[in-house]
Amino acid sequence: MHPYRTHTCGELRSAHAGQTVRLSGWVHRKRDHGQLLFVDLRDHFGITQCVLDISSPLFAEIERARNELVVTVTGEVVARSAETVNPNLPTGEVELRVQAFELDSRAEQLPLQVNSEEDAGEETRLRYRFLDLRREKMQKKLLLRSQVISSIRRRMIEQGFHEFQTPILTADSPEGARAYLVPSRVHPGKFYALPQAPQMFKQLLMIAGFDKYFQIAPCFRDEDGRADRSPGEFYQLDFEMSFVTQEDVFAAIEPVLHGVFEEFGGDRKVTALPFPRIAFDEAMLKYGSDKPDLRNPIVIADVSEAFRGGGFGIFAKLIEQGATVRAIPAPGAAAQPRSFFDKLNAWAQGEGKPGLGYIVFDGGEAKGPIARNLEPERCEQIKQAAGLSDGDAVFFACDKPMAAATFAGAVRTRLGQDLDLLTKDVFEFCWIVDYPLFELDEETGTVEFSHNPFSMPQGGLEALETQDPLTIKAYQYDIVCNGVELSSGAIRNHRPDIMAKAFEIAGYDVAEVEKRFAGLFQALQYGAPPHGGSAPGIDRIVMLLADEPNIREVIAFPMNQRAEDLLMQAPAEATPERLRELHLRLALPPRKAEETA
Repeated sequence: MHPYRTHTCGELRSAHAGQTVRLSGWVHRKRDHGQLLFVDLRDHFGITQCVLDISSPLFAEIERARNELVVTVTGEVVARSAETVNPNLPTGEVELRVQAFELDSRAEQLPLQVNSEEDAGEETRLRYRFLDLRREKMQKKLLLRSQVISSIRRRMIEQGFHEFQTPILTADSPEGARAYLVPSRVHPGKFYALPQAPQMFKQLLMIAGFDKYFQIAPCFRDEDGRADRSPGEFYQLDFEMSFVTQEDVFAAIEPVLHGVFEEFGGDRKVTALPFPRIAFDEAMLKYGSDKPDLRNPIVIADVSEAFRGGGFGIFAKLIEQGATVRAIPAPGAAAQPRSFFDKLNAWAQGEGKPGLGYIVFDGGEAKGPIARNLEPERCEQIKQAAGLSDGDAVFFACDKPMAAATFAGAVRTRLGQDLDLLTKDVFEFCWIVDYPLFELDEETGTVEFSHNPFSMPQGGLEALETQDPLTIKAYQYDIVCNGVELSSGAIRNHRPDIMAKAFEIAGYDVAEVEKRFAGLFQALQYGAPPHGGSAPGIDRIVMLLADEPNIREVIAFPMNQRAEDLLMQAPAEATPERLRELHLRLALPPRKAEETA
């Protein structure tokens, strides 16, 4: 017989009755019924109930066994009587009558309960993550992650993609976030960077002649954490294709995502193929976001003209100064008490706004503080423009165009939640397309790249030479599911003359481009195919499928929001010897220097 187990703790069934078997696992729970002692033994595969009576010489030893001890038990599989069958356990028709017991590993007093869903707090859970991961719900989420990655890998290979690994130690490059730097011991004063994404390398693979590439890529960014973003590192399905248009990229990845969400989404419906395409400008107008949650039926409208020169003086004056007014419908909100509107107004003030004006359409009349100062025909104009009916309300955001759009989007999200408007049990996908290539820095007045600087401008070199830069769109796109951005992607700028011109508009001369992007810029001189790709986030995909609002719940060993690994105690101070070896000297901020001293 095997020294540890002949079966797993989730394997035994009534067909095994009468067999002598051996199981190993953790003591999950004990129940002492006086004459009988029951022990639930748990391993990765499940739980088996073990039993022994007071006459057993092992009774006293097992009675003292603490939860989470690792033990090996040997005994006979016995069918349970009908009244003692546990229908909640796959092994619930049998139990193991213990004949031999061996302690494999002791356990100290537990800092959190493994056999309970009691919340021990995030700090404790992360500090003792190995215990937290023993819990059934965490095991299920990590298994889901593994299965999702396996499914993605299989689906990509079936489409003719080849998996390659790209470097982890590389050069720093501007990609919208801070990179982690790694000092070089053999090259004093020089640093590697951990890749924010394999962007350069996947483009180089296309230039090298590989037609379809993918990998489950680790990416590293020195940025703050939030519910849908893990600080430090994350994983993405990184892929690239040669000789493709934007639609070819969509056609390649849509079946992969649709298939994965159907496979692991249970009874939840998935948007039918092809996924909707929404232009960036339209998304900002209708939804106030470039990652709209399409489960929310609210559609925002521009009602600036209804207020221009009208009786509501605050808005009229701001419009003359360049502001716009966005109307955010609140279906059925006329039936809400005054406290509903007061609460939203207080929330808006907490967001740094002066308030949140509204009109209520009730009993054929327009009511509320704005309606009292606005002509009836203008109220009717707003009602028609926003698609409102009697019994609805409408809220307003008045500001500079982008600020008004963004705040209107936040109001839309809040109303969707407060009025319980979101469609249940669906995964609503869409593509956001036609992003602007450039944007204006309002503080400096300079033109800069709005997103990915390596995207191909729509209209190519001619557009860069003849159009207002702020009107140029890029072949750039995001895929969004239920208001969560899964990835950004683009058709790449594969021509060095177009790249040089684009960077010139953003304030970079050719020499600086050649220096900062030496490898890629040089490679483009030697025949680069038109190519493009994307990189859906693995963590966010699993987060959606697991119905988890916190991304750390689907990562095995995440950092906390302060980018600290509480389990491994990272980051940690380096010894003076290690710093000398790396040719580094610390220049700490004053307060930290005092603490260190």
